[in-house]
Amino acid sequence: MIKTYKDLLSKVEKMSNKRSLDLSSGEDLSIGIMNLISIEEHLFYTAQKTKNPKYFSLLNEVRAMRTELMKNIIKDYEGEVWCISKHLLAASMRLMEVGTKELKKGERKKAEDLFGKSYQLYSLFWGLVLSKNTNTKADGDKVTYIDEEGTKKGSESVFAKLGSVVQKAIDCCKE
Repeated sequence: MIKTYKDLLSKVEKMSNKRSLDLSSGEDLSIGIMNLISIEEHLFYTAQKTKNPKYFSLLNEVRAMRTELMKNIIKDYEGEVWCISKHLLAASMRLMEVGTKELKKGERKKAEDLFGKSYQLYSLFWGLVLSKNTNTKADGDKVTYIDEEGTKKGSESVFAKLGSVVQKAIDCCKE
């Protein structure tokens, strides 16, 4: 049973070493899913702007493909985790795109802030997908980590912890 994020990280590292969990492929797939969500949005707006219903048919096909592919990453979920995951990916992609536009305009500071927020949302997505049962206590925007004896082991922001888990667990350059 996973009780702490340290346990989660250890489990992910062990599974990665055994090659039973290919997170690099999952990361690639999640980026593909982000783009499918974006295509769905563009098809919706194109259908509305042109009043051409063929775009709704295409939207439906892309949505079915996105749903099928999401099942490869989100295998077990409760409550609204499926929809939360989809919206985390969509928001991450949108913030990345807006950051890229700001960078092009020469607004580096705005772009870096948007890129940071995009990555935080992406990390939250992976944290949600990779961990269901963690022994943590929410305290505002901080998470308190509790060891096996029930001793408080410190706290940090949810985004900071998930970001470090994602960075250690996902290496897109692994073959």
